[in-house]
Amino acid sequence: MIRIKSIETAGKTGERVLLSGWVHSKRDHGKLIFVDLRDRWGIVQVVFSPQNNEVLQEAQRLRGEWVISVEGEIKKRPENMVNPNIINGEIELEAQKLVVLNESKTIPFAVDTDGYEIGDESRMKHRYIDLRRERMKKNLLLRDKITAFVRNFLHVEDFVEIETPILTKSTPEGARDYVVPSRLYPGNFYALPQSPQQYKQLLMVAGLERYFQIARCFRDEDTRGDRQPEFTQLDMEMSFVKREDVMRVNEQLLISLVQKIMPSKKIQEIPFPILSYKEAMEKFGSDRPDLRKDKKDKDLLAFCWVVDFPFFSAECGPASGGEKTKWTFTHNPFSSPKPEYREILMNKEKIGEILTSQYDVILNGFEIGGGSIRNHEPQALRKVFEIMGYSDERIDDNFSHMLEALSNGAPPHGGIAWGLDRLVAILAGEPNIREVIAFPKTGDARDLMMNAPSQIDEKQLKELYLSFTKMPRPSGRGV
Repeated sequence: MIRIKSIETAGKTGERVLLSGWVHSKRDHGKLIFVDLRDRWGIVQVVFSPQNNEVLQEAQRLRGEWVISVEGEIKKRPENMVNPNIINGEIELEAQKLVVLNESKTIPFAVDTDGYEIGDESRMKHRYIDLRRERMKKNLLLRDKITAFVRNFLHVEDFVEIETPILTKSTPEGARDYVVPSRLYPGNFYALPQSPQQYKQLLMVAGLERYFQIARCFRDEDTRGDRQPEFTQLDMEMSFVKREDVMRVNEQLLISLVQKIMPSKKIQEIPFPILSYKEAMEKFGSDRPDLRKDKKDKDLLAFCWVVDFPFFSAECGPASGGEKTKWTFTHNPFSSPKPEYREILMNKEKIGEILTSQYDVILNGFEIGGGSIRNHEPQALRKVFEIMGYSDERIDDNFSHMLEALSNGAPPHGGIAWGLDRLVAILAGEPNIREVIAFPKTGDARDLMMNAPSQIDEKQLKELYLSFTKMPRPSGRGV
């Protein structure tokens, strides 16, 4: 007999079916045993009665979270036992055959609550159990619906989904890289991508014109706030566009996504308001303003765009010894200045006044995406690194591949990247991105379930030509 889903039982009254899943709960009434059988799609009440005494005796030893298969007939519940408030509340399965597929020891915490009352460390260590709870399942299913909708929308808009490398080159992009030692090239290292930034620009040089990717990104940042060492971006890039073109496509995508996937949510204002960085800071004291008119309304979504950011910020003021101000980029070194500031950039004048083509999309006080029109002219990109104080040697060492590519017929292009984890968390009404990631790290970048990071053995170290004068001690508990 072929197993069916719990959600398919309602229309099969009088039929014999096979269900499989977990024992969600058990109620022993002596002559009758009731088991709520749970699978991914829901719960079905199973009745074990004396009419099948051998099966009833076997059911007596069932415990919570055991994995079982049950064959039996779907019947309507007695009228006084109908529960119209739940799926399958009008039917039950009268068990005629029971197979225990796997037993379970007592699990470390209940899965029939929302889980907020349980400590994060316990939930992270036993994540495969934590994911059994209904709230976590809904979050992962919502995430799946969102990514599927995004893919379909962008394919209709002629975007091409392309994977880019995970093992790449370490270049300064604002955060520390995670590095991977090379066994074949001793003393050399790959880096995990902080974003697919350079690769997506190279795809524009290659003539693909419209690219997107649900991309894994890695940043070795100090632990603070709602961050993860690895996270997911919706990454996209477009050729022959201006800032408004990229913003328009993304705004249409966000509006359609909310209307189709989360129809209970209300977007406060369409089209999205556009604020300059200066205006946002002066009015709200933040470049991530929360524009909701009623912040108590959990279903209200206030999107906005923030534009016209400063290109550079001063890392330190002019030193007393006459040293020049040290500048760094505010968002991305590959951004293009607004057209009216190009000559100032090329002349390296009034650096603090240069505005970039950067645009951020904000939702309820959180930045959920950011992008820019790129510097597609190699000489302009080189000027950016010169302003940041990079020597010609360092520029060529870190970015010669980009400068070379832009010298071979690069089209004007621009793009954006969404923080997919953050967007899903906001739409799901969750307080933290860990609640919408299947296997997240703790706030201090540990994987308690896999016990990572961990040390590797001497043989692996020798293969990688690595050694330590003294093996460092693990800093985190459980590592």
